[in-house]
Amino acid sequence: MELHLIIHGQKDLAGQLYRQLREAIDTGRLAPGTRLPPSRLLAEQLGISRKTISDTYAQLTYEGVLVGKVGSGTFVNARMPRSDRRQDSFRFASQANIDHWASLNPRLSHPGAEGTAKADFIGGATTQLQFPQEEWRRCVNYAMRQMNTPRGHYSRPEGIAPLRDGIARHIAYARGVNCQLDDVMVCNGAQQALDLLARVMLRPGDKVAMEDPGYPPARLLFRMLGAEVVGVPVDAEGMQVERIPDGTRMIYSTPSHQFPLGMPMSPARREALLERAVELGALVIEDDYDSEFRYEGRPTDALQRLDRHGVVAYIGTFSKVLLPELRLGYLILPPSLFPAVIRARQLCDWHSSTLPQWALAKFMAEGYLLKHIRRCHGIYAGRRERILARLDGDLSPWLEAVPSVAGFHLSALFRQPTKVPLLTELARKVEVGLYGLAPFYDREPVRDGLVLGFGAIDTLDIDPALDKVRDLLQQLG
Repeated sequence: MELHLIIHGQKDLAGQLYRQLREAIDTGRLAPGTRLPPSRLLAEQLGISRKTISDTYAQLTYEGVLVGKVGSGTFVNARMPRSDRRQDSFRFASQANIDHWASLNPRLSHPGAEGTAKADFIGGATTQLQFPQEEWRRCVNYAMRQMNTPRGHYSRPEGIAPLRDGIARHIAYARGVNCQLDDVMVCNGAQQALDLLARVMLRPGDKVAMEDPGYPPARLLFRMLGAEVVGVPVDAEGMQVERIPDGTRMIYSTPSHQFPLGMPMSPARREALLERAVELGALVIEDDYDSEFRYEGRPTDALQRLDRHGVVAYIGTFSKVLLPELRLGYLILPPSLFPAVIRARQLCDWHSSTLPQWALAKFMAEGYLLKHIRRCHGIYAGRRERILARLDGDLSPWLEAVPSVAGFHLSALFRQPTKVPLLTELARKVEVGLYGLAPFYDREPVRDGLVLGFGAIDTLDIDPALDKVRDLLQQLG
C-alpha cells in the first residue's frame, strides 16, 4: 500500500516531504509504530531522489519522531503522544435532524460485558457457556471451504439457498409456519427485517398500530421514518384488536409471547386481528422472537399459519437461540411483497455476509441447532421454575408473575406502587441487574413491574440474587 504524499513541482522537495510527514505524524494519521516505506520504494513512488528521502528520514529521526530498527526499517516512534486534534464541529443545514437522531434513546441497548452485574436478569441475552463452540467451529471451517470456490461476485439479496431451505424446514417443524424456500429472506437480525418492511410499506404520516407496552426499537424506527405510531393496549388475551384505529397501514404484534409482558394472544384475538388487517388493507408484522422455548400447554402455531389472504410477514431471529453477535435473522414474506423488499434490500446493504450464512446452513443441516435448542430448553426451564417458585413464595407480598408459557424472560407486576428506579439502582450496588417495565410503555398507564430475563444469569446465581431483591424490598417498605 502506498503512503499518501503529494509533491508539487521541483522546488523545495525535501521541505515538502518533511512538512507532510511531520504533519501526518503530529495529527495521528501516521500512528505510533507505523512502518514507513523503504527510501528506495518511496523515491520511486514520488519520483524524487533516494537521497532526499534518506535525508528527510534522518532529520525526523534526529528529532525523535522516527526511529530506525536495524534489519526492520524506519518506524514512527512508538513513544510519540497521540494527537487530540480534531476537526471543527461543523453545523450542517440539516442539523435539527442530526440532533434528533443523536438524542434518541433506544432503551434496550445491551451493556458490554464490563457493564453487566454479576447476577443479571437482563432480557434477550443468552450465555456463551451453552453455545456449542466446537460444532460451530467445524461449520465455520466448512463455510471457509465454500468461500474458497471461485466466485468473486455479490451474493443474492435474499440469502444463500441452503440456509433459506434450512430456515423454511426449521420453522415449519418448530413453529408451524407455512412457507417454502422462495418465501424466505435472510436478514441482519430482526431489526433489519423491520426496517425493510417499514421502508417498503410506509410513507410519512401513515399509521402504524403496535402493542403498548411493546418493543421500543420498533416504535422508534417507525417514528423516525415519519409514521404515526398508535399504541394499542393489551390485556390477558393480548392486543385489543377492536382498538386498532381506522387508516392503519401496518400492525406490529408479538402474538406468541407478548413483549414484554409475556402472555400469548388468544385464538379469538388472532382471528380478529387477521380480519381487521384484511378490512384495513394493512400488513401484520408477526415478531416471533423467542417462541422456540415453550414450557406449558399445547404448542400454538404461528399467526402466519392462519393467514389465508397473505397479510402476515413473519419475523424470526437466531439471536435468541444462538448468539446476538451473529446478527442473523429471517423474514417470511407474502408473495406480493417479495419483489419490493428484494429491491429495498439491494439498496440497503445488498446481502448479509455469506460466511456465517454457510456456517449456519451447515449447523442446521447437521442437526446441531435442534440439539442446542433442546439443551437450552432444559436449562431455561429450570431457571424459570426457580424464579416462579420465588415469586409464588417469599417475594409474593410484593410481586405477581404475569402468566407466560414461552421464551426466556418473564414479567412480574408489583402489587402496590413501588419506586422501581430506586430499587434497580440499589440492586446494581449489590451486583444484581434488575430492569423495570416502564421503558416499554408509550402512552398507556405504566404498570410498576420488572422484566426478569433468565437466559444469561447462571442457575446458581438466581436464589442469592433474589434474596438480595427481597431484602431491598423489605428495606423500601
